[in-house]
Amino acid sequence: MPTRHRDNVAFTVVVWSLVGLGALAVLALLALSGAPDTLLLATVLAAVPVGPVVAVYLWLDRYEPEPRNLLVAGLLWGAFVATTAAVVLGGVGGLVAPMDRVASAVLVAPVTEEATKGLFLVLLLWWRRHELDGVLDGIVYAGMVGVGFAFTENILYLASAYDGGADVGPGGVVALTGTFVVRCLLSPFAHPFFTAFIGIGVGVAVGSRSGFVRLAAPLVGYAVAVGWHALWNASSALPVGFLGTYTLLMFPAFLALVAAAVWCRSAERRVLTTALQDAAARGLLPASDIPWIADLRLRRQVRRDARRGGGVVAEGVVREYQEAAVELGFLHHRVLRGTAPDDYVRRGQAHLRRMTATRPQIPIPPQVVTAR
Repeated sequence: MPTRHRDNVAFTVVVWSLVGLGALAVLALLALSGAPDTLLLATVLAAVPVGPVVAVYLWLDRYEPEPRNLLVAGLLWGAFVATTAAVVLGGVGGLVAPMDRVASAVLVAPVTEEATKGLFLVLLLWWRRHELDGVLDGIVYAGMVGVGFAFTENILYLASAYDGGADVGPGGVVALTGTFVVRCLLSPFAHPFFTAFIGIGVGVAVGSRSGFVRLAAPLVGYAVAVGWHALWNASSALPVGFLGTYTLLMFPAFLALVAAAVWCRSAERRVLTTALQDAAARGLLPASDIPWIADLRLRRQVRRDARRGGGVVAEGVVREYQEAAVELGFLHHRVLRGTAPDDYVRRGQAHLRRMTATRPQIPIPPQVVTAR
């Protein structure tokens, strides 16, 4: 069995087995956390920010879309595996070094939660490295894991707020509403933001030729993620308070990360165009195809034209060719940089076979290319 195939199988077996076990554990935890009607209400409210935040990451991921099964795996890893492992590790930490609730939230939770979320990215780096092309891919996968983690955590917090207790007050609709506003409306980005730094570290590691950087970058990213997470959890105890920390530090830092992600997204077009131009010069594809492969608007236009002229089948052929060409372009970029995976020749040949099989079936109107 080829090494790469074994790696894919190992990743699939490990990740989905842990997701299944984590799902059982989370369901058991939820069953013990409150009445069914309370949990249902908490689940509905926790789901409110999920769609919009996931949509943002899918928008960032449009130049070279990651496999949907891996994005779903990241989401479920965060929702089930990371939350379960964080609860277990947090409990063990509390037994080893007993501390009050605030100290645990600042000193234990960030370390354990970022480690359990970041493990998915480490597994990707170890077994599915070829799926990671740079920093933006790391941010996208980290975001999906963070969204999943926040969803499950929010269910628990919302249910606890509604039920009330010694730690959360009398509970009821007012407490539930306040928790919903803070966690689901004001800060749905918190966990994706923290873990994004691990994703950045993993992305830097993938794109580096230095062995030291490949090792250090994910560790530095993890340390930064823990730092921001600890600051967030400690915000209520700081002199500026929660709103001050949110307004002066967290939200501006989040906007800076968004700006960096958007810049990375725009840079992907330049990287893809340059790589495809070099590939075209080597005879791997027609240079005239590059605009409607690298430009998102032209991609959609050519697909629409194909659908109007030949229906869904023709659109699917165009999509297949574009996806193969995009994969070839980013692989070629890594070859030029000297950071390609070991099996880049086999992967490149597979992309070329897909392109060779589909390109003759695509009638491209000349005006689509020459008008721009």
